[in-house]
Amino acid sequence: MENTSVAIAISGLSFVMTIIWGDPLIRLLTIWKIGKIVRVDGPEEHQGKMGTPTMGGVMFVIPVTLLTILFNAVSIFGFNLLGRSVLLPLVTMWSYAMLGMIDDWEGIRGPRRGLGMRASAKFAFQVILAIIIAFALRDLLKVPQLYWFTSQEVINLGPFYIPIAAFIIVGMSNAVNFTDGLDGLAGLISATAFAGFGFVALIQGQSYLARFCFSIVGALFGFLWFNVHPAKLFMGDTGSLALGATLGVVALMTGQWLLIPLIAVIPVSEALSVVIQIVYFKLTKGKRVFRMAPLHHHFELSGWSETQVVQRFWLINLIFVMLGMALVLVE
Repeated sequence: MENTSVAIAISGLSFVMTIIWGDPLIRLLTIWKIGKIVRVDGPEEHQGKMGTPTMGGVMFVIPVTLLTILFNAVSIFGFNLLGRSVLLPLVTMWSYAMLGMIDDWEGIRGPRRGLGMRASAKFAFQVILAIIIAFALRDLLKVPQLYWFTSQEVINLGPFYIPIAAFIIVGMSNAVNFTDGLDGLAGLISATAFAGFGFVALIQGQSYLARFCFSIVGALFGFLWFNVHPAKLFMGDTGSLALGATLGVVALMTGQWLLIPLIAVIPVSEALSVVIQIVYFKLTKGKRVFRMAPLHHHFELSGWSETQVVQRFWLINLIFVMLGMALVLVE
């Protein structure tokens, strides 16, 4: 109960910190003309979002970082609020945030204006970072490699762990990135998923990891204050790549990463929709499964409003998070 109370308190503090500096950040980004360039081939309704400040991921990355550093400093004096284990997901968050920041900047001011980094270069950096993090998870933190849902027996994956862990980190990074296309969607889904894995961490007694997760939840709610429709700020790749990779690392630290298709059902579905669309398009020489990928655009073009897509996707993800929690609680 005490761990839960602390986690909730940290979440509230993170929310307040994010809210406080939200408006000044948006004003700075507006002055610096860090505005979103909307794809011409996207839904027509999105053209009105052109110029909305982006790279807003820093709005939640910085409060989470400050809280993590603050509580680690406090722990030196005997108050165990956060542990050193959370430094790895924090480093992951910053590594992918910096990669996303470069991508956002390239798309706004760089030579590839409107496009961002080359997909091959971005993917290569994602993979390199993921492999390094995977080794750190296995050799430094010695995390449980795999729990089979309700089983308490740790399954050792041997040499397969590194490629599996790297795949999860890269996959989730891109999955959340694909989800980030509508006002509030990626933020709501990510907050729900981090709350889910934070709950798993609490059950396992990983209180430090749980508190880290809930600091992200609070910061994301603060970000959503400005990101809900009509959005005053977008997280950009700065936020989406960081959130996805960090979520993957958190799942790996719990050893319950088999729950990802449930707890992150919407990002996983968004990523699969892109893969299915591309493969089917190439195999059929131009035919499509969806009206447009990622999946949220398909439903937009099918007649759902932006807010309907966001709310319904969030409800679906929430239900699947509850199913994931049910699996963890089954004895």
